[in-house]
Order: sequence, then C-alpha cells, then structure tokens
Amino acid sequence: MDGSGCSREEIAGLYRRHSKLVYQICLVLLKNVPDAEDASQTVFRRAMERGGPFRDPEHEKAWLIVTARNECRDQLKHWWRKRRADPSVLDALIWEQPEDGSVWEQVAALPEKHRLVLFLHYYEGYKTDEIAQLLKENPSTVRSRLAQARKKLKMRLEAEGYGAT
Repeated sequence: MDGSGCSREEIAGLYRRHSKLVYQICLVLLKNVPDAEDASQTVFRRAMERGGPFRDPEHEKAWLIVTARNECRDQLKHWWRKRRADPSVLDALIWEQPEDGSVWEQVAALPEKHRLVLFLHYYEGYKTDEIAQLLKENPSTVRSRLAQARKKLKMRLEAEGYGAT
C-alpha cells in the first residue's frame, strides 16, 4: 500500500461490516460462487487502494454497492467469460440459499437489472429512491424494474407450483 489508502485496521473493519453485502451482490449478479468470491476480493482491494476515508457510513456502503456492481459488469463483459462453459451449466452450480431454496433459483434466472433491484429492495431494505440514487437511475425506472421483476418472479414461481393452494 502506498500510504494514500486506508489503514489495515480500517480495511479490516470495512470488511467485517460489509463483506456479506458485497459478496451477496456479486453472487446475485454473477450467479456463481467462485466468480462472486473473486469479485468481492477485487472490491475490497479497490477499497484499500482508494485514497482517503469515506464521508459517512452511508457513503461507505453506497460506494461498495456501486463498486461491486461495476466489478461484476466488468467480469460479465470479459472475453474469457464469454468463451467458457454454457451459462446454464454455471447456473446449475450455484444458488445455495437454504432459507429460500428454489425461490433464489427463480431470482437468479431474472435479468441482472431485475435481480439487483430485487436484492437491494427486499434483502437489503433499500427504498426505490435510495436504489435509484445508488445506481444513478431515475426513481421511476427503478420502480418500473421492481414491478417487472415481481411480475416475472411471480410467473416463474407459479409455474414451479408455488402459490397454488
């Protein structure tokens, strides 16, 4: 470290506070454990290299969310990822969320723009205006994506036999 980044203690605290959040975002977007782990490590490496402290806890969290999303997008665009195993093979390896089981499988099948807003809204508790600010999107776009995601998820779950009484 060149001295302009965070101290070892600050990074350790940052990691303790937000490692689960960053990993979950990466897993939601990349849909497989090894890539999510790699992306998470890259996000925290970038935090170490970042000059200066965060303004406040919300800025810290927002920076990590946006950096995680951007790192995942970069990985998804990488030429190596496009030449490896078929995505359906990767999808079969991944979603190990015991509390939600196959609901997570259906969430994983949604497009990225829908997965991320669902995760941030329902699992992290962000309001749509907060998500819009984090992702630099129009709030009405976020609300629309959330509504589309709920509709698609509902259709997928009904097709799997959920909600049938």
